[in-house]
Amino acid sequence: MTPAPLAFEPKKILILLHGSIGDVTRALPLAGLLRRRFPKATLAWSVEPPSLPLIELCGAVDEIIVFDRPRGAAALFPFLKAIRTGRFDLVLDLQRHLKSGLISRWSGAPCRLGFHRSDTKEFNWIFNNRYIPPTGLAEPKILHYMKFAQYLGIDPRPVEWNLKLAANDNARAERLLGDARRDLGVLFIGSRWESKQWFAAQIAAAAAEIRRRYGFDVVFLGAPADAALGNEAEAMAQCEVINLVGRTSLRDAVAIIARARFCVGPDTGLMHIAAATGTPVVSLWGATEPLRTGPYGFGDLVIQGKADCSPCYRKRCPVGRVCMQSINVDAILAMIDKALARREAACPVGGAARVSIY
Repeated sequence: MTPAPLAFEPKKILILLHGSIGDVTRALPLAGLLRRRFPKATLAWSVEPPSLPLIELCGAVDEIIVFDRPRGAAALFPFLKAIRTGRFDLVLDLQRHLKSGLISRWSGAPCRLGFHRSDTKEFNWIFNNRYIPPTGLAEPKILHYMKFAQYLGIDPRPVEWNLKLAANDNARAERLLGDARRDLGVLFIGSRWESKQWFAAQIAAAAAEIRRRYGFDVVFLGAPADAALGNEAEAMAQCEVINLVGRTSLRDAVAIIARARFCVGPDTGLMHIAAATGTPVVSLWGATEPLRTGPYGFGDLVIQGKADCSPCYRKRCPVGRVCMQSINVDAILAMIDKALARREAACPVGGAARVSIY
């Protein structure tokens, strides 16, 4: 391994990643590596509110600096003040956009580590002064984040999350689940991109077959924007489901996913949370492809939809999501069988091995 190029031991480190829930989830193991390598340093993370609960669950982070972007200037100036007065000596810019580059430069940190110029957007590279090697698009994004550890001379293995839920998180999840049995199958409803979503009929059919074949309770999880799709699928399902779409906080969702026997759903942030908790996740792909953005450690449970235009990387589909329509319930059930066998081998008693309850 290449020795660490830093000529000093950082005392205050800032991770910049305001991105999606999926991106923040995949970057959490890097925080643990930094904590291990620099145990005396203060480790801060700059984030926006949607992903804040994930940082709160990461025991490696000492300080969280929140930018509540919807508040505009009322939030911007206090945020920038906190960044400047933090007196960080090492910044890791994981966002690769103009915004994060500006924040990195504003911090005044003497060492600002970012992505290589070829992997950034909006002239982000101008504002940093150290860069990891080029990454390209041919490997998982989580390994891109691990290159920051390698640059600092840190062995990036093993990749671990070590999420820490509080006892009240688990209790709240129990209340939401009501009389649910111990064995749960979780279906993720919807995705931020219309093109990634599966169909209500698919969700309903999968729910009915999971209930019939395994006898598990079926839980629907998703964002408030997915509520209509969840309600439609619930109405079509020929079985009882626990429809929690739009009714959980992110911490609630983590607790529920952690106790599930498996999860199924499209390319969404909850998919990455499942991987982080150690819960096997059957992921469904169409408009995007799993090589770069798939759930870490569960590439063997991927189902790739088939269409001449897939993957198209378009947020909206002009041809009725043919790729997603091509995924049938039999294929999903076959992967669930595989997921259950894998879960039994890894954690036969139930409960996700990577989540601690306090």
